[in-house]
Amino acid sequence: MKNDLPTRTLRQSCANALRMLAVDAVQAAHSGHPGMPMGMADIAEALWRHHLRHDPADPAWLDRDRFVLSNGHGSMLLYALLHLSGYELPMDELKRFRQLHSKTPGHPEFGMTPGVETTTGPLGQGIANAVGMALAEKLLADEFNRPGHEVVNHRTYAFLGDGCLMEGISHEVCSLAGTWRLNKLIAFYDDNGISIDGDVKGWFGDDTPGRFEAYGWTVLREVDGHDFDALDRAIAAAHQSDKPVLICCRTTIGKGSPNRAGTAKVHGEALGADEIALTRAALGWTAAPFVVPADVQQAWSARERGAALNGAWRQRLSAYALAYPDLARELLRRCDRHAPLTPETEEALAHACATAETKAVAVATRKASQDVLQDLGPATPELLGGSADLTGSNLTDWKGHRALKGTGTGNHVHYGVREFGMAAVMNGLALHGGYRPFGGTFLAFSDYARNGVRMAALMKLPVVHVYTHDSIGLGEDGPTHQPVEHASSLRLIPGLDVWRPADATETAVAWRESMRRLDGPSALLLSRQTLPHAGDGRPRLDDIARGGYVLRRPEGERVALLASGSEVGLALAAAKLLAEAGIPARVVSLPCLDLFDRQDAAWRADVIPRHLPRIVIEAGSTGLWWKYVGEDGDVVGIDRFGESAPAGKLFPLFGLTAEAVAARARALLS
Repeated sequence: MKNDLPTRTLRQSCANALRMLAVDAVQAAHSGHPGMPMGMADIAEALWRHHLRHDPADPAWLDRDRFVLSNGHGSMLLYALLHLSGYELPMDELKRFRQLHSKTPGHPEFGMTPGVETTTGPLGQGIANAVGMALAEKLLADEFNRPGHEVVNHRTYAFLGDGCLMEGISHEVCSLAGTWRLNKLIAFYDDNGISIDGDVKGWFGDDTPGRFEAYGWTVLREVDGHDFDALDRAIAAAHQSDKPVLICCRTTIGKGSPNRAGTAKVHGEALGADEIALTRAALGWTAAPFVVPADVQQAWSARERGAALNGAWRQRLSAYALAYPDLARELLRRCDRHAPLTPETEEALAHACATAETKAVAVATRKASQDVLQDLGPATPELLGGSADLTGSNLTDWKGHRALKGTGTGNHVHYGVREFGMAAVMNGLALHGGYRPFGGTFLAFSDYARNGVRMAALMKLPVVHVYTHDSIGLGEDGPTHQPVEHASSLRLIPGLDVWRPADATETAVAWRESMRRLDGPSALLLSRQTLPHAGDGRPRLDDIARGGYVLRRPEGERVALLASGSEVGLALAAAKLLAEAGIPARVVSLPCLDLFDRQDAAWRADVIPRHLPRIVIEAGSTGLWWKYVGEDGDVVGIDRFGESAPAGKLFPLFGLTAEAVAARARALLS
């Protein structure tokens, strides 16, 4: 095939290369989604070949434009773009689409494929990540740019479809984007009218342009998604907007397929050999499967242009470094996702830990967390906090913080009542680089955010979730707000470190270890009620950092009491009663089971001895705890919903008292 055929322009040939690579890869895999890549190929050509600022030789270039495929099921569109543009994604990987250990998984995965900015697939979260990226760009530009020196100046582009807009998270984050006036965010809406079940009119009758205009976006309506000139005009107009922009592109899903275009049939299954032959003929594409004509391949390559853009930026960075050397060093440090904490941050965390242990005061762990932030916040410029409208309850702010509201900037984000949106925006902030985000809500509402937390774990992002009011100890708000299954539920997420600290010292260590962690997220489960100091003066900071340790080890011990969080104090009180009855009891604190399980076998065996009868105490679901006590052990917990009453009434109701635990221990020994 030649690009000078009278019926095809070079641009159309470039778009058709995307279509046919997607068709061929899905056919080879016998699974996948060809419809979206075929329908959005012209839009992708307009953006990637003519506007996107990126460098295939340096996918991590700091000032590159970000591109997010929110409708991630169309992953072959992105893989084709990356391959043709010149990223390290050879054709053999496209041939291995959806195969074991390939760089072309069914949905894009961050860290696996060069040029993939985020893991997408769960619909709506990609656009949420894009909002976080655009927010990061805005905040970094405000902090680091100086007159005549714009070293942070890039855009975030996102593709999204009807499914993303049906998911409620899109409302949460797009409302925020409009409120924050993120004018460097441009989203392309693939308005093809088709989802898996067919024509969306029966279940998606929204006025999408009106909805986004109400958010405060600029909306470009009725753009022909197959007209290159119309797309070029729309992108140029979007670049002039002082608001985030939604470009509503009318497209035909599966465009090019004679019998399946415009139907649900093309959404999520291979076309089949016969229909592929007809599609090739309809597009005038004579190249063999997985073959791209040399002139089309050359037209797609972005290596030369990318190197020029990157080189020009590096010249600007050098000039900036001469004028502002401290700022330049700090910007590069902040955007290095592998950089360790600064000495100032380590010193602040060490001070917080030492202070908590020395003071040895009874305090709610949510307040102990805020005490850590009083040290951590001023010493850590990359720290970006926030709360889902519960700042005064989560205690996620600190003295001297700057509130981010409306179109302003700051280092504490008011997310509003948007738990899911907050989690996914935090992921976008971490993916972009420059910030260590954390956010807070009640533990019971972690359910709203859960899939965003899961995606952080999947992508190994160092974000911190602060979940307060962690048990029935919150009292009168009742079972709707009293978490029972939530700690165990979060512990089931691979790669998420769940901390449930027993006192101020354990809280400080939890913050220290969460901040030091660069390969995954952490969740801090914190109490509303005051908890006693658990230490007895012996050094324990390093032991806490191992996720589980022995708090009390009396001579002649006969039983072991294991607990986390507020129930550690209960275990200590029960041990005292048992000692008075002549039964020495070991007390083990397990603030982070995930971390404890990663310790060597010798440490774990020493902390939880198999020669002693064992009882676990936690005001929550019992299921996960049995592996620590064995068939002959016991678990004191709650396997039902709570009640609306003061906390002082609830703990006795559920058998969570020192007397009840001591009685269970005596029964176990008998």
